[in-house]
Amino acid sequence: MTEYQLPKTYDFASIEPSIYAMWEQGGFFRPSNDPQRPDFDPAKKPFVISIPPPNVTGELHLGHPLFVSLEDLMIRYQRMKGVPTLWVPGTDHAGIATQLQVEKDLLRTEEVTREELGREQFLERAWAWKVKYHSIITEQIRRMGASCDWSRERFTLDDGLSRAVREAFVHLYEKGLIYRGPRLVNWSPGLKTAVSDLEVEYTEEPGTLYYFKYMLTDGSGAYIPVATTRPETILGDTAVAVHPEDKRYKKYVGQQAIVPILGREIPVIADDYVDREFGTGALKITPGHDPNDYEIGQRHNLQMLSVLDREAKVTEVGGLYAGLDRFECRKRLWADMRAAGLTIKEEAYTLNVPRSQRGGEIVEPMISEQWFVKIQPLADVAMEAVRDGRIRIIPERFEKVYFNWLENIKDWCISRQLWWGHRIPVWYCLDCGGQTCTRTDPQRCAHCGGKNIQQDPDVLDTWFSSGLWPFSTLGWPVETADLKYFYPTTVMETGYDILFFWVARMIMLGLEFTGQVPFDTVYLHGLVRDEHGRKMSKSYGNVIDPRTVMDEYGTDALRFTLLVGSTPGNDMNISVKKVEANRNFANKVWNAGRFVISAINAQTAEVGSKDEWTLADSWIWARLQQLVRDVERLFQSYQFGEAGRQIYEFFWSDFADWYVEVAKLQLQEGGRRAFLTAQTLARVLDSSLRLLHPFTPYVTEELWGHLRKALLGSPLAEVAANWPEALIVASWPEPRAPEGWEEARLDDFSLLQEMVRSVRNLRAEKTVQPARRIPAIVAGGDRTALVREQAGILAALAGLDEAQVSIQETLAEKPGDSVALVVGPVEIHIPLAGVVDLEEERTRLTRELTNTEAQIVRLKNLLASDFTKRAPETVVQKEREKLEAYKETARKLKSQLG
Repeated sequence: MTEYQLPKTYDFASIEPSIYAMWEQGGFFRPSNDPQRPDFDPAKKPFVISIPPPNVTGELHLGHPLFVSLEDLMIRYQRMKGVPTLWVPGTDHAGIATQLQVEKDLLRTEEVTREELGREQFLERAWAWKVKYHSIITEQIRRMGASCDWSRERFTLDDGLSRAVREAFVHLYEKGLIYRGPRLVNWSPGLKTAVSDLEVEYTEEPGTLYYFKYMLTDGSGAYIPVATTRPETILGDTAVAVHPEDKRYKKYVGQQAIVPILGREIPVIADDYVDREFGTGALKITPGHDPNDYEIGQRHNLQMLSVLDREAKVTEVGGLYAGLDRFECRKRLWADMRAAGLTIKEEAYTLNVPRSQRGGEIVEPMISEQWFVKIQPLADVAMEAVRDGRIRIIPERFEKVYFNWLENIKDWCISRQLWWGHRIPVWYCLDCGGQTCTRTDPQRCAHCGGKNIQQDPDVLDTWFSSGLWPFSTLGWPVETADLKYFYPTTVMETGYDILFFWVARMIMLGLEFTGQVPFDTVYLHGLVRDEHGRKMSKSYGNVIDPRTVMDEYGTDALRFTLLVGSTPGNDMNISVKKVEANRNFANKVWNAGRFVISAINAQTAEVGSKDEWTLADSWIWARLQQLVRDVERLFQSYQFGEAGRQIYEFFWSDFADWYVEVAKLQLQEGGRRAFLTAQTLARVLDSSLRLLHPFTPYVTEELWGHLRKALLGSPLAEVAANWPEALIVASWPEPRAPEGWEEARLDDFSLLQEMVRSVRNLRAEKTVQPARRIPAIVAGGDRTALVREQAGILAALAGLDEAQVSIQETLAEKPGDSVALVVGPVEIHIPLAGVVDLEEERTRLTRELTNTEAQIVRLKNLLASDFTKRAPETVVQKEREKLEAYKETARKLKSQLG
């Protein structure tokens, strides 16, 4: 028989690409896991995730590995449970972000602006950019182990999704839910486009509060003091507002005031919005450049003046300041006002500055002709879907945030003054002024039949097409086979920071266009921060490049670090040291696999049964079953991080550190004992690799493949007889109810572990040389039979000289000059005279007795409280048993102290 050899080291750099190629070529990413079989099984409900499409900007950050790892974990888990799984991959054209990158690239490489290049040629450059960076980003997603069905990959500007966007727009337009008009919007002067409220980030920055005089026209010299942080907007003021009950200014309501320098007359009005305690208690009202002023302007029918243009330069409304940049205008106007005696004072003031999320420049509120969606009817339906339980948000606390936003939602500005994106499907007739909105490009005006029509130059907000993602990627508006079977999808996994940007819009649009929720569960992950909890930023120098980390430590190490460090909705801290530690875990798994395969190779044709299991065999199997039950419960509650931590602890501690060490001793016995031990090793390793696979797919797939080949070429072939060819499609370990023998075996081995730990701790504390075997006298009490049965294991693991280990039920008297260890009902006496300071030993026993008595007091108080009425009887009984155990320990410690 040929011995199967496993390489000494796990070479992730060469193994990862070959494993991924095997998965993809084998068709394992398809719902059927087999390209020869249909993907649709009417008897089974599929599990479907639509990937949050990464932007084709080529920027990879730690957010990508986090969402890929989480979603791939869910997909692999469901696939192994035999559920038809579909993970739809794709990328987003990312209008503003991509256009900004292409414009920067043009300036750097060709020294031209998009305006100089022209729309058609600019779009050619943008598509070339998309082709380049699309391949980069999808290759990076593949490298992370993403088991997406690449045959179904989509792009938000491909023909199918463009058709879906067109259908959605026309549907809403015909329904009267889309309109065009002048509204106050956030304007990005650098990007020269409107941006949504969600695309504006506010930062606290030092600024100035400027106090000045609004002179009245009555010639009395009276004035109303006003303060502003933006003097340049004075040029667009159309009123001065005071509170109707403010005695200081009440007499001025109805009078006229004079706009500084310009001399234009404006009314003094009364409005409850004014805060009498803030500033001077009077407000300058600029409806064309402030959202609150806009609302006041609407209530009082004030003129809406635009004093700034698309480039944030002063318009003709600003008179002699026309053409100036907004900040230059601020300086000149204030200087002129100071010269005219109209200023009062300046104060340092902390500003909440709105900046463009993409461009970084200060955003200007301004009146602009834009396209909007009447969003409230859609929002009402979306709220109801969460309220009635059709959609569940994890963690649940984000439901409150979701409702709060939708209850206060404003109409959605969906037009952007960009070139890269879905162009708005509306044509304007230059003859009659009518609008034509159709599902196919029109040749004539729908109103007058004229041919002199022009398409709106703007494109749609990126989030409009992204909002259709769960169903447009499956073929909508065509009722394809994919749409019928895979929609609604199952889980939408994404960051909590885009709950409004994307998730809420998918819910609104999904319900509007399909009549169904787009998914039944929303899983929100947090942000990835550095080891100190700081946001990763180039300015901090703390950015971790995932590609560099994967090059050095492997994909599995990064994935496991992100997965075990995550909890739903919470930010996580990460460091390269954590990744390095998990690389060591991957190596630990590999080395454990090498040991198990060597044990398999050593076996001859022997057989055995579970009835012949040793305590260690029974214990590791019972612990494995506990783990399977716990992991299943944690997966069902989306606590993937805790599940990963428990698998890690089981494999590293229970399996590698304890069972493997015992197994080495059992294998030395040869024959049936060695055969059963090798069989148990193989089965536990198999189950462990299956549980670990969604977390660390590469090392588990490679090692499992070696394990399978080794078993099939050995007398243990029966273990792997029904295994599939790849771990990715192997069955998930199913939880089962505990068997009657398990708890006793767990307790027995736990006692053995504590005995070993006690001796090891003593050896370490007294610096006994590792190679030195020491004698021991053991009083086993009611566990004497167990201690005798496990004497060999105890001696080997604790470093005792088995020939000098004396085991008795009780001791007539304490051995002289010995160190006493109390482990539950067992006493271990280590004669170490000449090695141990006996006075120190007495101090140690006294300290242990003090701690034990403190636990006795705590438990007595607990059991004397109403805890016994509130807690389940099983829990109360466990606490009673703990109390009795501590009493027994205290009795033995007092006995040893004499």
